[in-house]
Amino acid sequence: MTYVLVGENTYEEEIKKSRFIAIARPADTVAQAMAFIEERSVPDARHNCWAYKIGDNYRFSDDGEPGGTAGRPILQAIEGQECDFVAVLVIRWFGGIKLGTGGLVRAYGGAAAECLRTAPKKKYIPTVPIQCFCPYAEIDRLKARFDDFQVRVQDEEYGAEGVIWDLQLPKEQIEDFEQLLQNMSSGQGWVKVED
Repeated sequence: MTYVLVGENTYEEEIKKSRFIAIARPADTVAQAMAFIEERSVPDARHNCWAYKIGDNYRFSDDGEPGGTAGRPILQAIEGQECDFVAVLVIRWFGGIKLGTGGLVRAYGGAAAECLRTAPKKKYIPTVPIQCFCPYAEIDRLKARFDDFQVRVQDEEYGAEGVIWDLQLPKEQIEDFEQLLQNMSSGQGWVKVED
């Protein structure tokens, strides 16, 4: 089972006088993940190590720590906690005591894992992109039902007759959603599954 974060979470711990702060945030795209990492990195910290996993896309950085001792353990924590569509940043302030490669792996991986373990999560349900048209008269009624179908609005364009939405929703919800739209709009609304 795969999980996604509901919101941002932070975890902090001190290991041999070094301070580690792990921050995890949901990320739907690589651009979102990188923007979060750039925005939350602390320039005066010794290291800002990170990893993200977005479907089949993943990347990590040791930010000056010995190769494989920070970014990869953070990515392994993401996978170990069965999370996806997430970015994790672990910030380290050096406390004067070297941890060694094993200690660094445990510190970075452990902080990331604990941050993800305590983060509010929900089960990941894969979605399918659709486009639909809804007449103006039914927009509010249909929008009120979006949560029932786990609809995520990606884009909307208003025209003379109504709105065309680009949506994401679970595949098993499409048929029922289309039926609801047809019933509400007396057959004027339509749904098209994107490729």
